[in-house]
Amino acid sequence: RQRWRADGRTLRKLPVHVGLVVTEEEPSYADMASLVVWCMAVGISYVSVYDHNGIFKRNNSRLMDEILKQQQELLGLDCSKYTVEFANHSKTGQVLNCQSTLKVLSPEDGKADIVKAAQNFCHLVAQQQRTHSDLDVNMLDNLLSSTNGFPDPDLVLKFGPVDSTLGFLPWHIRLTEIISLPSHLNISYEDFFSALHHYAACEQRWGK
Repeated sequence: RQRWRADGRTLRKLPVHVGLVVTEEEPSYADMASLVVWCMAVGISYVSVYDHNGIFKRNNSRLMDEILKQQQELLGLDCSKYTVEFANHSKTGQVLNCQSTLKVLSPEDGKADIVKAAQNFCHLVAQQQRTHSDLDVNMLDNLLSSTNGFPDPDLVLKFGPVDSTLGFLPWHIRLTEIISLPSHLNISYEDFFSALHHYAACEQRWGK
């Protein structure tokens, strides 16, 4: 436990928000739960989990049970009271009570959310509550519901052979560092931390 926290402090920079994107056809709940718990352990504040078939989101309770189990086994944390946020769900779910916040996303939270935001803005213009000149980056960010309260991802860890993020938050990752790993299956903590080390060492030029 102390080693993981110490590892996070050794990095020159630590991402605030990490996206875990699985492009493989058979997602593993246990391996994804390990990745989420490791993110918590090193001090990452926001985590998004995504697969292009929406399997994790449809089976979110199964994923959360596995995360809870591993929190208790690996971190020794009393997370009997926990909550989790599911994008585009108005109902209160269960939220992780371990200094990290998790969102489970699916393709409907990407392009479809942008379309919905555009429709909402057009409605505001039609109601004369906004003008077309009001639309800017900040306005669109505020209209998007899937990542409400979340900063844009600093880092995406993409797992699998597909050279694409397959619809993961297309608006939010324009400045995101993307690191590809062969698979999330049987991934080790060393592989995970190596990716964080790579991120910490990279120089982001922000388009310059």
